[in-house]
Amino acid sequence: MDFSLTPEQQSLRDKVIAFARAEIGADAAEHDRAATFDREGWARCAEFGVLGWTVPRAYGGSELDPVTAMVAHEAFAYACRDNGLTFAINNHLWACVMYIVEHGTPEQCARYLPPLVDGSMVGAHALTEPQAGSDILAMTTRAERVGDTYVLTGTKCFISNGPVADLFTVIARTGDGPAQGALTLFIVPADLPGVQVVRDIPKAGLRGTLMGEIRFDDVVLSADHILGAEGRGYQIFTSTIEWERSFMFSAAIGAMRRVLDMSVRHAATRRQFGKPIGAFQAVSHKIADMRVRLEAARLMLYHVAWLKSQGRMALLECAILKVFATEGLIQTCLDAQQLHGARGYVSDLPIERELRDALAGTIYGGTSEIQRNVIASLVGVPAMS
Repeated sequence: MDFSLTPEQQSLRDKVIAFARAEIGADAAEHDRAATFDREGWARCAEFGVLGWTVPRAYGGSELDPVTAMVAHEAFAYACRDNGLTFAINNHLWACVMYIVEHGTPEQCARYLPPLVDGSMVGAHALTEPQAGSDILAMTTRAERVGDTYVLTGTKCFISNGPVADLFTVIARTGDGPAQGALTLFIVPADLPGVQVVRDIPKAGLRGTLMGEIRFDDVVLSADHILGAEGRGYQIFTSTIEWERSFMFSAAIGAMRRVLDMSVRHAATRRQFGKPIGAFQAVSHKIADMRVRLEAARLMLYHVAWLKSQGRMALLECAILKVFATEGLIQTCLDAQQLHGARGYVSDLPIERELRDALAGTIYGGTSEIQRNVIASLVGVPAMS
């Protein structure tokens, strides 16, 4: 494996960083305080092409290979100061768009991908339920077949992008047998009768991504709303989740680098006892550990991208990456807060916001505990019966 960047990848990374620094995130603190979605930033990202990097050219995208796309998304996350907007984009891409790219019919791709790429549609993934979080096989949302249609009924909660979404991918129960064969994935436009945002859900971090509870009351769907085939929802979810558990966490690596940069600058300029605080090993060793975590996480990230580019499964590698990158980012933010002292705790600097934003990483997309279960089972530890 050669992880050195090609001239084209390096050029793309430089352009993405320049774009995100100049055009995105200037109002990140305000969007965090007010818990508002940056519509203007979203539109600028769409115009630059961020929403289509992994989408085929036939539908308006750039069709980047997985490694190049990963490089671009890491660069965007590094330079974009609004982690909420970055998270909204990642949810849109990896929990909605890629499901359609990988499993949509030509008609579904032609209908939904162009507006998802040009930003006129916001996508969301309606999976979690009040009583079914990590245990998706326990979900109760149903889609009953009535003649040639399906009637969707149920409630989904903690849905990122939910309050502003124009299109949902929804997993529902369509049979009464074993759940692995009784779940079906549907594409559900938000303007269909019966789709309702019940409430916005306030949260500690990533406040620029709105989260909500969504209710589906007797939503009538035709068969062409099925993604894949009836009864294949669980298989589609488990095969596509690799995108979410790898590309989404390129944002963690980008954020690690940004926090490291802030910490290095502070250690070099903040003076105590007549010298820069970086001269003290208690400070410099924290910064060294930040760099170690960053380099290790990036290698894991590029390894997963390489596996995806080879068309190989990466379930184990994605779980390892998610645990290491998300827990590493939290530790990096805690270390940065400690070495910034009081400045790291108050909202004058973005350190406290970076920490609040980082905390959710060990929860969404499968908790760290679930990832460790996956890792343990894939290395041969007997699974829970």
